[in-house]
Amino acid sequence: MEHQHQHNTMKMEHEHATMNHGAHHDHHAMMIADFRKRFYVVLVLTVPVMLLSKMIQHWLGISFTFSGDAYVLLIFSSVVFIYGGWPFLKGWWDEMKSREPGMMTLIGFAITVAYVYSVATVFGLQGMDFFWELTTLILIMLLGHWIEMKSVMGASRELELLVQLMPDEAHLVHGDHVMEVKTAELKAGDIILVKPGEKVAADGVIQEGSTSLNESMLTGESRPVEKQANDKVIAGSINGNGAIKITVTHGAADSYLSQVVKLVQDAQQSRSKTQLLADKAARWLTVIAILAGIATFLYWWLSGRELSFAIERMVTVIVICCPHALGLAVPLVIAKSTALSARHGLLIKNRTDFENSRKITTLVFDKTGTLTVGRFEVVRFESLQQGISKEEILKMAAALEGSSEHPIATGITGKAKEMQLTLPAAENVTAITGKGITGNIAGKMVQVVSPGYAGEHFKDAATATIQPGETLVYVVTDNTVAGFIALADQIRPESAGAIATLKENRIKTVLLTGDNKVVAESVSKTLDMDSYIAEVLPHQKLDKIKELQQQGEFVAMTGDGINDAPALAQANVGIAIGSGSDVAAETAGIVLVNSNPQDVVNLILFGKATYRKMIQNLAWATGYNIVALPLAAGVLYKQGILLSPAAGAVLMTVSTVVVAINASLLKVKGSGK
Repeated sequence: MEHQHQHNTMKMEHEHATMNHGAHHDHHAMMIADFRKRFYVVLVLTVPVMLLSKMIQHWLGISFTFSGDAYVLLIFSSVVFIYGGWPFLKGWWDEMKSREPGMMTLIGFAITVAYVYSVATVFGLQGMDFFWELTTLILIMLLGHWIEMKSVMGASRELELLVQLMPDEAHLVHGDHVMEVKTAELKAGDIILVKPGEKVAADGVIQEGSTSLNESMLTGESRPVEKQANDKVIAGSINGNGAIKITVTHGAADSYLSQVVKLVQDAQQSRSKTQLLADKAARWLTVIAILAGIATFLYWWLSGRELSFAIERMVTVIVICCPHALGLAVPLVIAKSTALSARHGLLIKNRTDFENSRKITTLVFDKTGTLTVGRFEVVRFESLQQGISKEEILKMAAALEGSSEHPIATGITGKAKEMQLTLPAAENVTAITGKGITGNIAGKMVQVVSPGYAGEHFKDAATATIQPGETLVYVVTDNTVAGFIALADQIRPESAGAIATLKENRIKTVLLTGDNKVVAESVSKTLDMDSYIAEVLPHQKLDKIKELQQQGEFVAMTGDGINDAPALAQANVGIAIGSGSDVAAETAGIVLVNSNPQDVVNLILFGKATYRKMIQNLAWATGYNIVALPLAAGVLYKQGILLSPAAGAVLMTVSTVVVAINASLLKVKGSGK
């Protein structure tokens, strides 16, 4: 159960992380300052209260009295009760109004009973007042709240770092001059200038210039990404050493970063199953506290002890039982985990999916593009004709393919660029539909064609052996096969490690792809995966996921989130991959910004770590009560062990701080980022 104070602090923490987060942040800081001020005022007043208390005088072996000293003690204690106790009394009132008794009800009730009884002793009731216990109790409760609120604020700092990635101002290009404008005022179609070292102020497309961008805070990708004209850029990424002009694609509110921040806030506020478990436990703990307090009071009072002793035991039991740590145990971990994962390119849209990632038994990798680079790259090229070098073969092919957007063409031109080859001029370039491309280079007719076309038209052509998973093209000069170029979708360097880590965690890996069996088998065997299902049409993927689930598997699926929507929804955990800026359109519970398979592994390991932290916190928050409650009730009174209300408050505060510190130790491991 979220008691009033904790509910407010957590609520504020979500609120202040919006784009205009400054005001909310100040509000939270004001609350912290308020508790700090109340703590210091009570600290000063506690000294005279202690000195005027008969019990303390007896302990210190001093004695001084003056006329009306009991009334002076009453006045100081009343100021502490009203001024220091105000947040707790107000919280109690709020909880009563909303009919959700919780933490504040317990504290408010405990301090009111102690105060009313002590006032009665001043005006004639037989017994010892315990004003000094009351003031120390309030003092420690204020300190506990002050520390705890700072911890809550710390948990939201990860999200704040995301918010701060967006610069306040941008350089708007207006004709031939540049003007400074607020980032929030940018709209689609505006052109902005980003100078070297500055943050990109809006999502957009580079219109002019080239540079390298550091996108690590947004995607978790640590290497700078090279960007040139027509490339997309994400708001919040840090520019390298080139100046670029960007055409804005959407305003600040719709930017990728804003969507991520909103996603994180939604996820932080969504009620996970573990949270609901904690709420239920906290509700029960409140009931137990009140019943245990009353039972303790009745036991001591009816067994002949004085009223003050019985009340003191009751107050201590109720204070120790406060479900404060329990109320924070899960929200703090949630706040930390969602924001931290967003900074590593793991966007949690559905908390339940994220928490369920620890149960995954089978991980289905959709299409080879996740485990492979997802684009054709030249793996080998040879000359089959004397007098022509293998480099010449690549040069001629790249010259013809220069203007084509075909994956094979971009693979060939990419390799030529990587080798820094100078390309000859090609003329009269035309496509042979579905078969290849032809043109003239230095007076020769040159063709780049498929093996099928080469076999048909050049009967005595030399041939090359095709390796599994390769695509081959022949380079033909003047109707003679001069050489070949083999291309393949390269396996990502991170894939093998990712699959191995999943095996260590007893998670089966299945490749589900529309690719042909040869490619699927090659990738699956190379990576030592458990199985593969090839040549699957998009609508059949759903059935394959169902089949695995019927075999008793808890299935996670990675897909691109658009044509895989039904299968992602069917999987127990749906992970959309490589969706870049289109975050909001995804159907999956979790979105990974990069197509890196290592991120899938990090997500599962981080899900497990987060769940562990929640359980640790819940165990601590409830476990300490099992020990402390009997001591507070006076079970070991005959052995001389008795907790005072102040000691109870110290224990309660310590338990809250332990929970807060434990939550803050959460880290994304194994990312290598």
